[in-house]
Amino acid sequence: MQYAVENSPRVHAKEAKTNIDNQNYIEAVGRLLPSVNAASSIDYRFGRGLDAETNTYTSVNSFSNNYNLYSSMRLFDGMSSIATIRMQKVNRLMGREELQEVKDILAYETMEAYFNVLFYKETVKLAEQQLEASVDNLKQVRRMEELGMKGVPDVAEMQAKEATDNYKLTCQRNIQTLAIIKLKEKMNFPIDQNLDIADYTSAEGINKYPESAMDIYQHSLTFLPKALATDAAVEVQRLSYQSAKGSLLPSITAEAGISTNFSHFMDGSSYAKFNDQFRDKRGSYIGFTLSIPIFNGFSNTARIQKSKSQLQVAKSERAETLRILYSEIEQAVADMNGQSDEYLQAKRQAEAMVIADNVNKRKYKEGLISAIDLHTSSNRLLESKIVELNARFKYYLKSKLVNYYKGESYISE
Repeated sequence: MQYAVENSPRVHAKEAKTNIDNQNYIEAVGRLLPSVNAASSIDYRFGRGLDAETNTYTSVNSFSNNYNLYSSMRLFDGMSSIATIRMQKVNRLMGREELQEVKDILAYETMEAYFNVLFYKETVKLAEQQLEASVDNLKQVRRMEELGMKGVPDVAEMQAKEATDNYKLTCQRNIQTLAIIKLKEKMNFPIDQNLDIADYTSAEGINKYPESAMDIYQHSLTFLPKALATDAAVEVQRLSYQSAKGSLLPSITAEAGISTNFSHFMDGSSYAKFNDQFRDKRGSYIGFTLSIPIFNGFSNTARIQKSKSQLQVAKSERAETLRILYSEIEQAVADMNGQSDEYLQAKRQAEAMVIADNVNKRKYKEGLISAIDLHTSSNRLLESKIVELNARFKYYLKSKLVNYYKGESYISE
């Protein structure tokens, strides 16, 4: 699961989106800081033009070089910038929670694929044991036929059983191969490389879960990425609505700057040195601008109404998300408890089938039952073991899911 999270394109794309959210927050903070700009220009004037020193028109060609350093800062904008900063900060937090949710979903999908591989790995072992038993039974029946204890129909039946078990083994191996391919897909593992599958052992017993789904749900709201992300989405829309309302208030901007220039005529006449002009022509300014929105084609009012509606949409989506989350937790707990009961029943059934199959084997040797009855008993035993395996691995999967809802990370182990 750790490998899957570290190498998933889905996670990498979400990490890039999180970085964008972080840059949006930095940009919003930067809007509160003064902007500083520098500019310089060079002008060559030919023919009639304005003399920068006498402010009179002249027909002499001239050269001028201007320098400007100016700054502006928004002093008040109806708290819209503050709301935007807070909104981008919540957006950044929401992005992190969404990233963690993507990681958790991928980890669960990988774990599910892993348990499927383990299940089919065990079914292959059972199929191999079944085939091995069929081969031994076929040898035994052939020997009994030579001794006159069994007839040709018994041998034919045993041959058919051996061929059937061989076919089942081939099918199980193919299914196991497909399960491994699915696991590689979830892990983004190189498809042309072998993947060693380790067995899974759990020290925990298979028991029902004592806590109620509601207790788990109430606790999960404080840490689960899905719950935190939907809370953040509502907060983002609330701050967006607040920022939109701020656009109706006046804004105040302060500006300041300093400028100078150097110029001379290009007719060969004398002129002051660059340093002297740069110092003597230097000037500065400071000013304030008050902007009052009066009418802009309903743009601000439409933005406010849209933000208000989006806030209501976010609240509704949050309620729906939390309702679905509770259903998921309730279903996970019910599945876990149900799998616990199924496993215990399947285990008892498998144990009973082992005893019954051993009895039927003795009966067959004594001629009390037919080969068909023996095959039926053997197939029932195999099916009961598969059912037991299926219930056990499903319980492991559901228990991991319930523990996740309780706050345990999938990758902590």
